[in-house]
Amino acid sequence: MIKSIVIAGVGGQGTLLASRLIGKAALAMDYDVKISEVHGMAQRGGSVITYVRYGDESIKSPIIPLGEADILIAFEQLEALRWTKYLKKGGLLLSSSQRIDPMPVITGKMEYPEGIGPLLCQTAENMCFIGAYDLAVKAGSPKMVNTVLIGRAARFLDIDKDIWLEVVKTTVPKAFIDMNLNAFEAGYNF
Repeated sequence: MIKSIVIAGVGGQGTLLASRLIGKAALAMDYDVKISEVHGMAQRGGSVITYVRYGDESIKSPIIPLGEADILIAFEQLEALRWTKYLKKGGLLLSSSQRIDPMPVITGKMEYPEGIGPLLCQTAENMCFIGAYDLAVKAGSPKMVNTVLIGRAARFLDIDKDIWLEVVKTTVPKAFIDMNLNAFEAGYNF
């Protein structure tokens, strides 16, 4: 059994932290784990994609081929649309309903695509939209969107909840542990 997870967002949203949380939780279950740190424009606002692969077999590479991801965790709608090609048939798209305008939209060179939700429904067989931004704000900070999404994803991964909570406590900076635990629970209980 090998799980392949693609995490997509924009720079500054915490995709790297999300991949580390998943990787550490999988390691705690004694799975073999491979993580790619980042592919794309990692500066604030640019598209970012990371891969996490884990399982009870030896993982040869962190790179996930197109059409092979079990789960795509998207931190923003347009990023969900951009990276759905990674999902395998029957894979799960877990996406924040948040909209973040990319630089070409901000500068007026392009328009943000309308109707992303229906397009995603045509592309992904299994989909879960979550108001991660609103849940993050309620948990203490809009910067907790990543942890909200990891909390929701934890429902679909074969890792004990207690392990997730311990990984959050030992991975995030001490000043943000409570907010991250609240954000994880908000996503987990969504």
